[in-house]
Amino acid sequence: MTAALSGLPPADGWTVDDLQALPDDGVRRELIDGALHVPPSPTSIHQVIAMRLGVALEQTCPDHLFVSQANDVELSSRRMFIPDVLVTTFEAARRRSGSFLADEVVLAVEIVSPGSQSVDRVLKPALYAKAGIPHFWLIETDGGITVHTFRLDSGAEVYEPSGSFTDVISTDSPWRLEIPVAGLRPRNF
Repeated sequence: MTAALSGLPPADGWTVDDLQALPDDGVRRELIDGALHVPPSPTSIHQVIAMRLGVALEQTCPDHLFVSQANDVELSSRRMFIPDVLVTTFEAARRRSGSFLADEVVLAVEIVSPGSQSVDRVLKPALYAKAGIPHFWLIETDGGITVHTFRLDSGAEVYEPSGSFTDVISTDSPWRLEIPVAGLRPRNF
């Protein structure tokens, strides 16, 4: 019997296979070096921003890419996160049912949550970069919406800042985009 099914944490840490063996109970679970992490549920403002960004990305997304929300991304057998918004290859989206490997992800987006600021700002970008995800966006919501974009420096396995936007997200990668930040904002926010 696996640790995931016995109800006990495994002595050598959790794996992605252990998490996938758990019953689908609606609980969001992430994996950090074999340690189980249960992030808080996103706020309604967080959800609206993710939804609107997903739609904005989808409207201009090239045919070979696919935009999605809140899917598992397996960085390694002992690391798995759930980005708020992600862009994968269309081929991977066709093959998989809601879970992707890091090398299938083109862009991971995290919206900073009050209960996971350090994870969203520091840990996730470091581990996404180490896994080779080419683009990362961080969205801050304190005092308005600011979108910070990053590109992977693959030689150093770190992200380099590529822009910071409060008016219009304007970038050439992962494809040519111009997204008004006001369009991401929930009503009365």
